[in-house]
Amino acid sequence: MPGSGPPAGVKVLVATKPVDFRRGMDGLARAVKEDLKADPYSGVIYVFRAKRADRIKLLYWDGSGLVLYAKRLEQGGFRWPQITDGVMRLSAVQLSALIAGMEWTRVMAPRRTRTPQEVS
Repeated sequence: MPGSGPPAGVKVLVATKPVDFRRGMDGLARAVKEDLKADPYSGVIYVFRAKRADRIKLLYWDGSGLVLYAKRLEQGGFRWPQITDGVMRLSAVQLSALIAGMEWTRVMAPRRTRTPQEVS
């Protein structure tokens, strides 16, 4: 996923409350189960934030193993939603913008277009 971006249509959930970034994949998988009441092995990409806005971790099951992706921006910070308890959903396009450090709230998910009708 990193480098090429998340696949279109993948479900992305952001844990809006900061987590302890000393946690590894097992600790984050436990947070998914206990705090988010979700399955870390479902193929959903779970996004976690640190107290510092310049750090992000993603946890997801790629079909063969649990993957942990971490990034720290050298300048500035990620644009995070307001801190609350719970989760929010992002599109794959918005996640790509978030990881790049861009303003993801201005990125729109691609609209579905209708298949052209055959003209007789």
